[in-house]
Amino acid sequence: MSGDAVFAGTINQSGVLDIQTTRQHTDTTLARMVRMVEQSQARRAPAEQFVERFTRYYTPLVFLLAFTVMAVPPVLGYGAWAKWFYQGMVILLIACPCALVISTPVSIVAALTALARKGVLVKGGAYLEEMSRVRAFVFDKTGVLTEGRPEVRRVTPLGGRTLEQVLERLAGLELSSEHPIARAVVEYARRQGVHALPAAGFRTIAGRGVESGAGFWAGSAQLLQESGRLDGLSAEIDRLSANGEAVFACGEGASVWALVTVADPVRAEAAGVAQALRRQGIERVLVLTGDTRTNSEPVARVVRADELRTEQLPADKAVRVRELRSEYRHVAMAGDGVNDAVALSAASVGISLGLSGTDVAREIADVVLMSGDLKSLPLLRRHARKTMAIVKGNIGFALAMKAAFLVAAGLGVATLWMAVAADMGATFAVTLNGLRLLRAKES
Repeated sequence: MSGDAVFAGTINQSGVLDIQTTRQHTDTTLARMVRMVEQSQARRAPAEQFVERFTRYYTPLVFLLAFTVMAVPPVLGYGAWAKWFYQGMVILLIACPCALVISTPVSIVAALTALARKGVLVKGGAYLEEMSRVRAFVFDKTGVLTEGRPEVRRVTPLGGRTLEQVLERLAGLELSSEHPIARAVVEYARRQGVHALPAAGFRTIAGRGVESGAGFWAGSAQLLQESGRLDGLSAEIDRLSANGEAVFACGEGASVWALVTVADPVRAEAAGVAQALRRQGIERVLVLTGDTRTNSEPVARVVRADELRTEQLPADKAVRVRELRSEYRHVAMAGDGVNDAVALSAASVGISLGLSGTDVAREIADVVLMSGDLKSLPLLRRHARKTMAIVKGNIGFALAMKAAFLVAAGLGVATLWMAVAADMGATFAVTLNGLRLLRAKES
C-alpha cells in the first residue's frame, strides 16, 4: 500500500514496487537489534559486579594462603617441604574461584538468550536483575493497553466546512507524525478518496497535539482549553466521547475546523497480563495517560488499575514515576510513544513495545518487546526471578563447596585428586544449572 514502511529483507511476491530509502543501513531494525544485543553484554547485573569485586580480593588471599602453607611450616621445622607443598597445592585448587566466577555470567547470558528467542530483548543483565525486584508497574494506555491501531469513526466538520476540506489539511499534517492516531487519520482520508496536502514546518506539542508552520493544528481537549478554543464545544465533545471513544479537534489559528472521533479497543490479553503480574508479586498497577478520564476509565477498569492518572504530559508521567521509585524503589514502565520517553528513562526498567513503538521509545527503553505482545511481560518477570534464584543458588553452592573442602584440607583429609574433583565438579554443576535458563517457558 502506498506510504507503508518496507523493512529490510521484505520479499515482493508479485508486481513492481517503487521504494524510497529513508534511513541509513545502520538504522535498520536488524542493526538496532544487533546493537541492543551488544549493549546487553556490556551492562552487567549487580550480581556479576559483586562476584567480580569479591574475586578481586578473594583470589590474592587464596594465593597468599597457599604460599603461606607451602613455605611457613617447613621454614619453622614442622615437616618436609614436599609435604607442605602438596598441602598448599590442595588448598590452591580447592579455593580456586572458577565455579564462583563462572556461575553468574553463564546464568545471565543463558537467560538473555532465552528471552531474545522469545522476542524479548533485554539490554543487559542489570535490567534483568532489576526486573526481578520490581514492585510497581506503570502502563501507558494508547498502544500499550489498547491495540494501538485506532480507527477514525467519524469526522464532524464545523463552521460550514466540508469533510474534504478538513481531511486535506488534517491528513497532510498527520503524515509527519508517528502517533497511531495520525496513521488512522491518514488511512481514513485514503478510504474517503481525499488527497492529503503535505504540511511544512511540522512540530509536536508535547502531550497535546501537533501543528504545522502555517498554523494548522490538531490536538486534544486539553490543548483546546489551554488555547481558549474550547468555548461552546464542551457539550459536543462530551456527547461524542460518551461511549468511551477519544475525541480531538483540528483547525487553523483560533478557528476550530472539525471534531474527530477515534476508537482504540483494549487488548484482549490486557486483563490477564495485569492479573499475572500481580500473582508474581507486583504490588501496584498504574495507568498514566495523556487521554481524558472519560476515554481512559474503561481501560483502567479492565486491568483493575490501582491508580489512574489522565491528561498527563510527558513531564507529569516522569514525575509520578520518580515518586513511585521513592516509595517502591523498583518500578517498571511499559510505553511506546515519544510522550513516554522521559518516564521510561525515569523508571527502574523501561519497556518498549517493539515495532509498534516509536524509535525514541525503543532507544531509551531497557527492554524491547519485539513482538509487541503484552503476554511477554509476565514471561519477562518470571524468567528474571528464576534467573536471580539460580544465580544466588550457584553462588551459595560454590562458596559452600569451597568452605567444606577447605575445612577438609585443614583437617588433613583432602587429597590433590579430591581438590581437582571438587573444583571441576563445582564448575560443571553451576554451569549446567545456569544453562537451564536457556528454556524460557511461556507459563
